[in-house]
Amino acid sequence: MAVSMRDLDPAFQGAGQKAGIEIWRIENFRPVPVPKSSYGKFFTGDSYVILKTTALKSGALRHDIHYWLGKDTSQDEAGAAAVKTVELDAALGGRAVQYREVQGHETEKFLSYFKPCIIPQEGGVASGFKHVQEEEHKIRMFVCRGKHVVHVKEVPFARSSLNHDDIFILDTKSKIFQFNGSNSSIQERAKALEVVQYIKDTYHDGKCEVAAIEDGKLMADAETGEFWGFFGGFAPLPRKTASDEDRTVQSHTAKLLSVEKGQAKPVDADSLTRELLDTNKCYILDCGLEVFVWMGRNTSLDERKTASGAAEELIRGSDRPKSQIIRVIEGFETVVFKSKFESWPQTTNVAVTEDGRSKVAALLRRQGLNVKGLAKAAPAKEEPQPYIDCTGNLQVWRVNGQEKVLLPASDQSKFYSGDCYIFQYSYPGEDKEEYLIGTWIGKQSVEDERVSAVSSATKMVESMKFQATQACIHEGNEPIQFFSIFQSFIVFKGGLSDGYKNYIAEKEIPEGTYTEDGLALFRVQGSGPDNMQAIQVEAVASSLNSSYCYILHSGSTVCTWAGNLTSPDDHELVERQLDIIKPNLQSKPQKEGSESEQFWELLGGKSEYPSQKTAREPEGDPHLFSCTFSKGNLKVTEIYNFTQDDLMTEDIFILDCHSDIFVWVGQQVDTKNKLQALTIGQKFLEHDFLLEKLSREAPIYIVMEGSEPPFFTRFFSWDSAKSSMHGNSFQRKLTIVKTGGTPTVDKPKRRTPVSYGGRSSSVPDRSQRSRSMSFSPERVRVRGRSPAFNALAAAFENPNARNLSTPPPVVKKLYPKSVTPDSAKKSAAIAALTASFEKQPPPARETIIPRSVKVSPPTPKTTPTPEPNSKENSMSSKLESLTIQEDAKEGEAEDEEGLPIYPYERLKITSTDPVSEIDVTKRETYLSSEEFKEKFGMKKDAFYKLPKWKQNKLKMALQLF
Repeated sequence: MAVSMRDLDPAFQGAGQKAGIEIWRIENFRPVPVPKSSYGKFFTGDSYVILKTTALKSGALRHDIHYWLGKDTSQDEAGAAAVKTVELDAALGGRAVQYREVQGHETEKFLSYFKPCIIPQEGGVASGFKHVQEEEHKIRMFVCRGKHVVHVKEVPFARSSLNHDDIFILDTKSKIFQFNGSNSSIQERAKALEVVQYIKDTYHDGKCEVAAIEDGKLMADAETGEFWGFFGGFAPLPRKTASDEDRTVQSHTAKLLSVEKGQAKPVDADSLTRELLDTNKCYILDCGLEVFVWMGRNTSLDERKTASGAAEELIRGSDRPKSQIIRVIEGFETVVFKSKFESWPQTTNVAVTEDGRSKVAALLRRQGLNVKGLAKAAPAKEEPQPYIDCTGNLQVWRVNGQEKVLLPASDQSKFYSGDCYIFQYSYPGEDKEEYLIGTWIGKQSVEDERVSAVSSATKMVESMKFQATQACIHEGNEPIQFFSIFQSFIVFKGGLSDGYKNYIAEKEIPEGTYTEDGLALFRVQGSGPDNMQAIQVEAVASSLNSSYCYILHSGSTVCTWAGNLTSPDDHELVERQLDIIKPNLQSKPQKEGSESEQFWELLGGKSEYPSQKTAREPEGDPHLFSCTFSKGNLKVTEIYNFTQDDLMTEDIFILDCHSDIFVWVGQQVDTKNKLQALTIGQKFLEHDFLLEKLSREAPIYIVMEGSEPPFFTRFFSWDSAKSSMHGNSFQRKLTIVKTGGTPTVDKPKRRTPVSYGGRSSSVPDRSQRSRSMSFSPERVRVRGRSPAFNALAAAFENPNARNLSTPPPVVKKLYPKSVTPDSAKKSAAIAALTASFEKQPPPARETIIPRSVKVSPPTPKTTPTPEPNSKENSMSSKLESLTIQEDAKEGEAEDEEGLPIYPYERLKITSTDPVSEIDVTKRETYLSSEEFKEKFGMKKDAFYKLPKWKQNKLKMALQLF
């Protein structure tokens, strides 16, 4: 489409260059920018053009253009708004979707820009109306409709306006009443309360009372009586009668019309297919409520304007005020438009060029304007972050038939492709212990064991009263969170389960399960030592890739191979994984292009192999859907510009991030539907509602309200207090509205985490990380708090565990907390204890690697310690239950009256100078308060609140028992 300077209105120059909303009002048939302070204020006598620019993760800018027509606007103004919308699209390169919005019948997408609602005011500019000036408060009444966005309309202040189906807001001088029709839903009532809050803030400066009136409630309630007093007293409401506005436009079979010389002519076709659309023409697709205008890439600006006018005439002539006109450009059709056709190819042979956009950019550049927004912006290059605390505790089970077998710590990161696994990961949340329970499905696993794994994991979640996040992960599609909690992850070929063995026996498939002395090739990958993987691949040369490093072993022969496109960081990962796969053998390094003959012989000879790294499925732009699931059928509704407040506790929602799917389940959802959450996620992947080629094996997370993990809440501006409230959606919002916007919960508000691993600014880079800590598969990964805890944790380690000559980084604490004087002393004591181990240099690689001393990681001076008020509630029966709880009380317990105080060295049972004449069963009571806290990591009164068995464990660790 050719674009000339005469096609560009000066008001649109520079528009759409950055994310956000821009609004113009039509004055004298020309667009005039509306000041940002007036965004959301619309006058019934005016027409507006609204541009919504969205920055996508790919770096591109997406544009949606709406033109809004007030009920009192003139036809000439409305026509000018429609034409200017086409011109604005041309200025943006001719790829925006354009929507016609009529007052009272706006699309949900449009209303989502102005949450919670828009309340048009009487008046206008070009229409000759005068804007209503603020006067003495006038009683007004509004009707509210909508479950996800609210359509608000002012109605006459009269009893006859009320009915049982809708929600009404009565705005008086001193109080706002919300009348809930008996047939309205909880979700609709909750959304209407957002309008009440808006009216309270906008027209009452946030200073007025709010009352909720239930339809059918008797006059005995004082506020109900006050409400009906405005209508002259209570009287039964009549049954609602359907008005013209209530009648919906019936959807009918889609009709395709071709626009030729301003006339719309029917297209004769048995069925709708993409092949009917000619790139040199414009078409109208009439679907009743939705009327689409399709504009071919090779059509002129005048032809597009003419087609838009024909669509306007179509709905005007058939008296369809509710019909929405949506204009789409060839190559940028919406999913809804494509769904109207029986067949729509995944890719079309359309020459989508930058021609229009580049011409506009050149025109504007000559005027000295910044036009960088008209071109595709560079995508942000960010390394994916796990958004999860990686210092928690992990348990893994291998599924064997209908049973699950707990794996020892040394094997819990070694998976077989023919098996299925269940993992439970507990980690410190913001005010409690959080849990992630998931299944890992091997590519070669059998169906029965897949079903068994998912069933067992679901039962584990159910036994925790649905307070854990559930994940279903397939081999090859693991998310970064999964790799981060395992840290060092290995996938072997074959399987160990009975199901896999029976399968290969029945199919007479040769046994291909990994053996330590056999031939095996591993591809090493990962972004760092805190998430690294070794994946066994076919031991042939074609499995190599110049972008990876590999480990090859056969019997006692071990080789490492580094591709030419690999980095020193990749080489370090190979060394680390080698220490796990073949710890006691010296490897023979091989560099691409200078391999030994023996290396190629082991792989069966040379052959071609790729050089491009396998790209991880990128995280897409998030989309939120509300969903209903009945009799195996899934229906979804997209929620635009979503926020946390859109998550209703009675419903189930799906957050689609393309590479991951989150199914959010509200507290008020019944147990039967909660158990179907995974099925809902699988159905969503199967239907692929956005036609974005979703993988059927994308990770699915089941997120329960009140236990949302950080890797879910990062998509919102999250307030944990809201998801922790009790009651239904309406009761919660009513509490917030009445308390001035502050959620009331039983537990303290969660703290906001500062960073979550990855390459955040608070984590030292790789060159600065401490390398004094030895790593072992048997290492108990817990958060040390005191010498007692460290000593106790060490007791659980395997003394015969193999050690690394290239240890991983110190486990990062990802939830910084404030440092108190007492905690600083404790940190210093721990640092002093561990410093003695740091003086020994790491041993060099030898044929037999000497044993390293295993210690808890040193606490850097800058590492914050827990706040005195923080508590950790553990549900695990394993070592994580030994995590020491901090005392919540202020002040310090006094030493027991009458007892003398002795130093720790004289009180321990191995002392060379033991104290005599003391109660040997309570040696700890003779420690001073300061030394007690230094050794145990807590105050005395907190210690004695612990269970007796835990007290004894800690005393044993400190040799006081």
